[in-house]
Amino acid sequence: MQSDTDNRINTLAHWMFESQHLVVFTGAGISTESGLPDFRGPDGVWTRRDKGLSTEWPDLSTAEPNLAHMAILELQEMGKLSFLVSQNIDNLHLKSGIRPELLAELHGNVARMRCQRCGTQVNTVAGLKKCSCGGKLVPSVVDFGQSLPEKDVDDSFRHAQQCDLLVVVGSSLVVTPAADVPVIAYENGARLVIINQGETPLDDIAHLRFDERIGDVLPPAVARLKQLMG
Repeated sequence: MQSDTDNRINTLAHWMFESQHLVVFTGAGISTESGLPDFRGPDGVWTRRDKGLSTEWPDLSTAEPNLAHMAILELQEMGKLSFLVSQNIDNLHLKSGIRPELLAELHGNVARMRCQRCGTQVNTVAGLKKCSCGGKLVPSVVDFGQSLPEKDVDDSFRHAQQCDLLVVVGSSLVVTPAADVPVIAYENGARLVIINQGETPLDDIAHLRFDERIGDVLPPAVARLKQLMG
């Protein structure tokens, strides 16, 4: 007999198969299996801080994409990923092979610089100080109190309005305006799936909810989708 988890993974695979406009929304939880801390999980940065424990960050540049990142890449390669919205700054989605035009990084990227004038992004390793337009290049990572990159926010909200399925992967959904993206999708009739260890404010409206490890849910769901697509 199939377990409840297997049944829900199967449902997710079928929903992805049926979807005409699939959007994935990722938070820090997707990168914990790459050795990076999340924020509000059992050993998260803010959890440790609140307990008076050290909150030292590892070197983000040495982290590598894990099976969950590669499962999202597989969705892209199968032509099923319409758009990917991420709260993460760790560069792992681009490192995995996600096409930049399919990705909105709402909080910036530690490996990218952004032009203050035109918004163009360039790799930090290029060592450039100025954009080709003459504007100054600054770190793209968004600090608390700073506004989010306008184009990324606009693209995220537009795809949220258009999507028929939004899958949240590893986000506690408490940081706005990023957390408004799945709300907009839900309000526009999309199915909402949440894969996150720990409660979120949107659990009550989710059509499908996973509290299991992301690596135990998303990769097998994408593998089943691949079977369905033949």
